[in-house]
Amino acid sequence: MYKRFFGLRANPFNPNPDPRFLFLTNAATEALASLAYGIRNRKGFLLLTGEVGTGKTTLLNRLLEWLSEEHVATAFVFNSRLNEREFFDFVLNDFGISCSSPDKSQRLLKLNEWLVQRYRERRTAALIIDESQNLSPEVLEEVRLLTNMETTQEKLLQIVLSGQPELEDKLRNPSLRQLRQRITIRCNTCPLSREELQAYVAERLRIAGANGTPIFSTEAIDAIYRRSQGIPRVVNLLCEHSLINSFVDQTRPIPARIVEDVAREFELQKPDLIAKAVSTNGGHSPEVIETLIRSLQVLLQEVEKSRQTNPPPPDPSLSADGGT
Repeated sequence: MYKRFFGLRANPFNPNPDPRFLFLTNAATEALASLAYGIRNRKGFLLLTGEVGTGKTTLLNRLLEWLSEEHVATAFVFNSRLNEREFFDFVLNDFGISCSSPDKSQRLLKLNEWLVQRYRERRTAALIIDESQNLSPEVLEEVRLLTNMETTQEKLLQIVLSGQPELEDKLRNPSLRQLRQRITIRCNTCPLSREELQAYVAERLRIAGANGTPIFSTEAIDAIYRRSQGIPRVVNLLCEHSLINSFVDQTRPIPARIVEDVAREFELQKPDLIAKAVSTNGGHSPEVIETLIRSLQVLLQEVEKSRQTNPPPPDPSLSADGGT
């Protein structure tokens, strides 16, 4: 309903992980290149981690597009709450492998035969598992055993595990040390910096049809960064509802007050963000610590700005010459 008002052809902040809107920061570019390199060179186990909402699934969808262009067969497991049988059902079905037997041994034989045939044809196969932190230790062990399908030189199946920082904690379990040792490439997604956020918003608006006329004021961008802490998913939420509210008010460019109204509506006050970040993984992961530091830095900057704008009144207990 707001697209005509802002001169847009599409919704620029749709929450779906649309790879068209993938914004390649340095970290995202490095992660995408690392995953592509690992699959192309048959490195076996690859790991992608990142905090909630930092764009892992969008990155994986772009990777899937590239793999399709490269004629790489893929199985994409997006529901990781599966038992062992359900997991193999999903993988075989996604690869298009038929197996009438319910026996795991027969399914593994079928999968191995299919992978060997593709290898002989110099073609690659990749298994991508999103939300891997939800996999049970039993299923993770089955995933590890899949890498035993190999030649003397290369892995037949390339596996990407993608998940939240809790996945790293799970992999530190002594029972999964063999899997952890087999990970050959690690990469991660992270929150946007203030400069990246501004470019992120501008790029999504451009893809949606914006003609370059400012839609968000500089102050609004500052407010989005404060309230989102650079998490793309939260940025999208703030921007989407700010567009709606600004359309209702017939106001453009969007002022900071509208962003703040949306933040209050969704209870995105900074203390809540900090508490949420610290509660994730016990507050021990580097990503959580970085989020906390970002929040504290913003708070300190606001306190300093307030002091400069509103200096404290002189202390009445002091005399004019500075004596007591």
